[in-house]
Amino acid sequence: MKKPHHLLELFWVFFKIGAMTFGGGLAMMPIMRREVVETKGWVNDDDILKILVISESTPGVFAVNAATFIGYKIQGFMGALVSTLGVIIPSLITISIISFFILQFKSLILVQYAFYGIQAAVALLIFKAALKLSKKIHFDAFAWIVLLSSILFATFTQINVLWLLLVGALLGIIYGMIEQIKGAKS
Repeated sequence: MKKPHHLLELFWVFFKIGAMTFGGGLAMMPIMRREVVETKGWVNDDDILKILVISESTPGVFAVNAATFIGYKIQGFMGALVSTLGVIIPSLITISIISFFILQFKSLILVQYAFYGIQAAVALLIFKAALKLSKKIHFDAFAWIVLLSSILFATFTQINVLWLLLVGALLGIIYGMIEQIKGAKS
């Protein structure tokens, strides 16, 4: 992986990501991936998949966790710090400005329509990112069963997604151990 020349570049990349993304962390991932994998070459798709899993399963805001982990991978502690600051400062600025005008914004029908359209576009961004990242996953019968079961449980029950991640991890460990034992016997 190539290292950035200085921390300001790392800050600027995450500042742009934070400023140009609507819809939260998952909507941010396609843009973050394009910037840090395709444009800068700082990490690869396998790193992004690992960061997705870690960010989704640790407490805190997904986008901040992802920026922190990517920054740490690239430049250690200082990289984590500037990436985190870069990704949250645009939101802080935007929220501060909107908070002054919230009542006026809230009542404008055009603003309500704009956010309705943005929500639809964000859903498409998340779907596109999921498709791109799923190409890196080896889908066998076990993976399909876990995927479909997780979708059903997440959709039709009130089970917290964190529990689904933990159960998926546990099942993956058990499955991996069984496959390893089978491989050792043959």
